Amino acid sequence: MNDISPPHSPGTSEMAYHYGVIRRAIELIDAAPEPVTLDRLADDMGMSAAHFQRVFSAWAGVSPKRFQQYLMLGHAKALLRDRFTTLDAATSLGLSGTGRLHDLFLRWEAMSPGDYAKGGATLEIFWGWFDSPFGPALVMGTDRGICGLSLAAEVGKPAAMEDLRGRWPAARFTEDPARLRPWVRSAFGLDSSLEKVPLYLIGAPFQIKVWEALLRLPEGQVTTYGTIAEAIGAPKAVRAVGTAVGRNPIGYLIPCHRVLRSTGGLGGYHWGLPMKRAMLAYEGARADSR
Repeated sequence: MNDISPPHSPGTSEMAYHYGVIRRAIELIDAAPEPVTLDRLADDMGMSAAHFQRVFSAWAGVSPKRFQQYLMLGHAKALLRDRFTTLDAATSLGLSGTGRLHDLFLRWEAMSPGDYAKGGATLEIFWGWFDSPFGPALVMGTDRGICGLSLAAEVGKPAAMEDLRGRWPAARFTEDPARLRPWVRSAFGLDSSLEKVPLYLIGAPFQIKVWEALLRLPEGQVTTYGTIAEAIGAPKAVRAVGTAVGRNPIGYLIPCHRVLRSTGGLGGYHWGLPMKRAMLAYEGARADSR
């Protein structure tokens, strides 16, 4: 696993360890019929209460008690009520949120439909494993930018690799984490020297329209499948939008975890529903701490 943290500073290797603790804590919280005390959480993690509180707060930015509020079932509905945005409004008003991902931090371009139809036959795709704030991340990219980011904590490394490689079966794959490391470090907020992190969207034309719509969604906001369908001019294609969202190959950076059902339900998530819940809670905690 590649540590992409800068020297002498906490980085994603430590954050990945923290996410492992968070993941186990979330499982315990989910199984409990009522809020779980700090002492019980710490005991189940094999830590002292003070140590667990420090680890948890370092990852989430808030206390375990506060974080549980973001993980409750009603949180998704509250997000939809209080932080729902239409993509058209966000675009027309120039809303970008306060997160780096939406302060023109990303730039993207798309593969032509003809090249996509060839299964990536003209591509050399470089790949590597990296620590991330959400556990092990498989990152793939071409000379034009990141084209794949799979989060493997829930699905496992073999499944993550099979999933991404299967999307472009005719491509040539080369392990070369050093080539990707500057982009990955910037993507996870460890290096601000790059003006923009490049993304290279490889998909069918309809999928790319959906992914581009997701890239306009401000951090800390959520949307629905129906709203995306309207934003791309296909209001009756809600089911197709859902499929395209689920096929997003660049986890986290193209924020498909921010798409909820119109009822406020979480819906599904390609990299595991616990991961989606953790991401929404993580972003909610960060937004409220600003």
